[in-house]
Amino acid sequence: MSETRSMGTPRDGAFFWTMLVALLALAFGLPILGGGVYLIWLGGSWYYAIAGFGLVATAIALFAQSMSAFWLYLLTYIGTVIWAFWEVGFDWWAQVPRLVAPTVLFIFILTTLPALARSGR
Repeated sequence: MSETRSMGTPRDGAFFWTMLVALLALAFGLPILGGGVYLIWLGGSWYYAIAGFGLVATAIALFAQSMSAFWLYLLTYIGTVIWAFWEVGFDWWAQVPRLVAPTVLFIFILTTLPALARSGR
């Protein structure tokens, strides 16, 4: 029999996958946020601090099994796409390092949607 949380949601593979994706978002988000704050201090772009904050907020929402994690990351992802095209335009090879990792993380977050919907938050 599966272990259940106080809310009655079973802790199955989908729950653990969601927690793993949350850890991944946090692992990317904290250094990006920290580096972004440092970059702002140096007079540079605000993008990294904002994107890092979006990743950390997404991770927190994933840990809470909240559907808001999807919306937070969607906003972060859209901002990343806008920033990437603003920075390098339609040079597709220059887009690769800017968009591949965020797109892969977006796919991972999409795979958590059934667990997030089931949690009802």
